[in-house]
Amino acid sequence: MTRDAPTDDVDESQLEVSKPKDWAAGLPGVAVSLVRSMEQMGAGRTVRTLRLLNQRDGFDCPGCAWPEPREADGEHRKLAEFCENGAKAVAEEATKRRVGREFFAKHSIEELRGKTDYWLGQQGRITEPFVLREGASHYEPIAWHDAFEIVADELRALDDPNEALFYTSGRTSNEAAFLYQLLARSYGTNNLPDCSNMCHESSGAALSETTGIGKGSVTLADIHRADLIVVVGQNPGTNHPRMLSALEEAKANGARVIAVNPLPEAGLMRFKNPQNVRGLVGKGSPLADEFAQIRLGGDLALFQAIGHLLLGWEREAPGTIVDRRFVDSETEGFEDYAKHLREIDWAEVGAATGLPRDQIERVARMIASSKRTIYCWAMGLTQHKHAVQTIKEVANLALVRGMIGEPGAGLCPVRGHSNVQGDRTMGIWEKMPESFMDALAEEFGMYVPRAHGLDTVDSIRAMRDGAAKVFFAMGGNFASATPDTELTERALRSCSLTAHVSTKLNRSHVVHGKTALILPTLGRTERDLQQAGEQFVTVEDSMSQVHSSRGRLAPASKDLLSEIAIVSRLAVHLLGAEHRVPWKDFEGDYDLIRDRISRVVTGCEDYNKRVREPDGFVLPNAPRDSRQFSGTENGKANFTVSELEFPQVPAGRLLLQTLRSHDQYNTTIYGLSDRYRGIEDGRRVVFVNPDDLAELGLADGGFVDLVSEWRDGDRRAPRFRLVSYPTARGCAAAYFPEANSLVPLDSVADKSNTPVSKAIVVRLEPLPTP
Repeated sequence: MTRDAPTDDVDESQLEVSKPKDWAAGLPGVAVSLVRSMEQMGAGRTVRTLRLLNQRDGFDCPGCAWPEPREADGEHRKLAEFCENGAKAVAEEATKRRVGREFFAKHSIEELRGKTDYWLGQQGRITEPFVLREGASHYEPIAWHDAFEIVADELRALDDPNEALFYTSGRTSNEAAFLYQLLARSYGTNNLPDCSNMCHESSGAALSETTGIGKGSVTLADIHRADLIVVVGQNPGTNHPRMLSALEEAKANGARVIAVNPLPEAGLMRFKNPQNVRGLVGKGSPLADEFAQIRLGGDLALFQAIGHLLLGWEREAPGTIVDRRFVDSETEGFEDYAKHLREIDWAEVGAATGLPRDQIERVARMIASSKRTIYCWAMGLTQHKHAVQTIKEVANLALVRGMIGEPGAGLCPVRGHSNVQGDRTMGIWEKMPESFMDALAEEFGMYVPRAHGLDTVDSIRAMRDGAAKVFFAMGGNFASATPDTELTERALRSCSLTAHVSTKLNRSHVVHGKTALILPTLGRTERDLQQAGEQFVTVEDSMSQVHSSRGRLAPASKDLLSEIAIVSRLAVHLLGAEHRVPWKDFEGDYDLIRDRISRVVTGCEDYNKRVREPDGFVLPNAPRDSRQFSGTENGKANFTVSELEFPQVPAGRLLLQTLRSHDQYNTTIYGLSDRYRGIEDGRRVVFVNPDDLAELGLADGGFVDLVSEWRDGDRRAPRFRLVSYPTARGCAAAYFPEANSLVPLDSVADKSNTPVSKAIVVRLEPLPTP
């Protein structure tokens, strides 16, 4: 039975804390999936949607980008090829709740600004376009034609196309992303910031230099074949739960798992697979054979220490550790790397990592003895000042042992949002390579601007400084996803227009420019009928597999448009019906878009035919496919040398990371239950080691303001409940987006410009007990 949207917002006084779990999924995962689905969709709709989720004749999960099994690799999809959080994501999109004109007539913009992201998101699907006119107190309905005219008029009024920003979220399909970047470049700008700027940009920067391609080098089948899987800075039990099944299968095949993380996350310890009896009623499967509880920002020191040990053992017994044949024929820079790590300061390594030397040696021995090693990582590596250097150090370890381009071995940046990698492949990047730009210009016979555009952080700076005046977002929740919340919100409010293509309400709709538009779109789960008939779209997963996605439900409203229709119609209004790009034709038949993709995007040749194969196709990846590294400047895989650095924390301060609860995906808050960490009915908590609490004179259950310290001053996030938690000493954690206000805009990773959300120096200011 469905349940109405909540009328009351989060009451943090109801928050309850219990002992954290040491296992993930099991019967509770099944129960929560069904309860949330039934509440939002009802029984019949739940059955229709979940049976199609991640199936060949269904739709791709709008949550994470974990891949599906491929028949070509001898693997088969399960009847239920989804996880608890995938079910929640579908329930959120396929909900029967609606936000229409009556809702906006009832709730003023001032009232909505006071609501949490959770409350806003729970109200339901937006049913028609809405506009908030300058000075108005309420959003009001607007015809699609008039909405497009507002956007076109604002864009035409700018002095320079580079005063416009075209943001993209990872939910956008390949076809919509390709058209969206084509619209921005036809208009005259490369200002295409996207959510990847805030997550795996560091991975792309590091891997492009070391292996020549900013993507991973493994397949799902490789995970299953590995001897050793090193999972670093990642919480798969919450962020990529289907990865737990892959780890379980690898373990059954004899693999060992090393988990490196500041928190002992349940999903790293034990997995109760809800698709087998052992998982439902038994103890489940142990996952991590070794848990290295590292301090925040200490990973670079750890990997350099491991490299030092490996090279020392090689000197003692030449030919036993280093894959000399691979290193000598396919790489450059090894001698400089070996020289750099010949001596290290173990005291400094201990201070950076918090790990005992014997554990580091044990981890190094596991890497030395493995014949097939995969390194997986996520935001715990990418959101540090020295993130790019750290990931390059991971690549160094793989190169030393020849662990790239071999079955069961390689590098695996585990990306988050379901098509964030595909969007980049399709051209959503502010600095696409010249080869892509040349192909785009030739295909459409048009001028393509070549000056690099603005990424996410630089876009916020441009809005703040008055250099950007129109902000258009294809999905996402920019205001809540970005750092330095107060500054970012001021920047958005300074725009003449903010426009968001969305399915549901979020914070970005109430933090608006002088004029604001909400343009509602179809979801992944919904049928897309156009002039040429029912359409499908394509996506790319975290391991470069491209496949189709076809919604089956009736749209939430007859007034919704697909992302492709929105982009195409806006382009006609902005650029004119006679523009050389056939926008109207593209809207009517998505095959025509895929024909153009096949001639512009490398690796997508014969796109229409190949995406119609049952499992789609896998994009070429030279390091994975042939151990070739043609993407680097020298045509070789490159060892790199990085100076050791790690965060320096003054006395009386802690190093804070932002993270998700188990009941959210990115900025979408599904509910208020972070059951693996023992948190219920609230979100404003800060996890602190009990010894740190004692040293600071604080107590579990007390309340503090979190105050971050940066060179331009302090930032304050008020009233967080202290939770005694077994995180690494000197480290703390709090949920985003609540803690994003503590991340300074100018605190960014070297080279990638990614916000440093995993190493925030904070002090805890105690509040009086209520």
